[in-house]
Amino acid sequence: MKRVVLLDLDDTLLDFGKAEKRAMCRTLTEWHLPTDDATLALYSRINDAYWKRFERGEIDRREVLVGRFRDFFAALGVRDTDAEAVQNRYETLLAEGHWFVPGAEELLPALAPHYDLYLASNGTEKVQMGRLTSAGILPYFRGLFLSERIGAAKPSAAFFDAVFAAIGEERRRGAVMVGDSLTSDIRGGIDAGLVTVWFNPRGKAPDPAVAPDKIITSLGELPDFLGSLPSLNA
Repeated sequence: MKRVVLLDLDDTLLDFGKAEKRAMCRTLTEWHLPTDDATLALYSRINDAYWKRFERGEIDRREVLVGRFRDFFAALGVRDTDAEAVQNRYETLLAEGHWFVPGAEELLPALAPHYDLYLASNGTEKVQMGRLTSAGILPYFRGLFLSERIGAAKPSAAFFDAVFAAIGEERRRGAVMVGDSLTSDIRGGIDAGLVTVWFNPRGKAPDPAVAPDKIITSLGELPDFLGSLPSLNA
């Protein structure tokens, strides 16, 4: 039986930062707003805070998507702007095109013959499906687990329980979660009893309270680590 490997998408396989900047600049330009670094950084801080609240279960997805733009416009001093309309346009633009994280394009065909790969993402379904299709990597995955479909998000137990309810609870043993987020991917994976691999190419500070089984700084390190794990048949 092949080992299950759950892979995050944003900033693990596809470069979300580049996609986000492109979509934000196009959206802001259409609304005649500035696209300088300070404005983009302001949006990023507000957006990150909303997603952290979502991960903690404090707010739902809709409040993240619309609320971040509502607060962003308020911080800019812009009034009478339809935050939902801006969100819809931004999401459409974000779903277009893709950029690979270095090594991702080579990683998937290398892993797919040896492991059962599944995508595990908190991203919006419309956006993720557009980017996955553009990148041409859907055939490498045996299934997609998107929090919007499941009705629960990483790091919640409900998300991972839904994954293994679908693919078989027996597949949880020895399964691996790979992702760039300590609070979402690694915290969730640890709580779910999985082997966890933190992809940390930018050298972010570790958190003693969230200790992954392995830290990698490049995706090229992942095959050797997976190959070093004990056989599931032992």
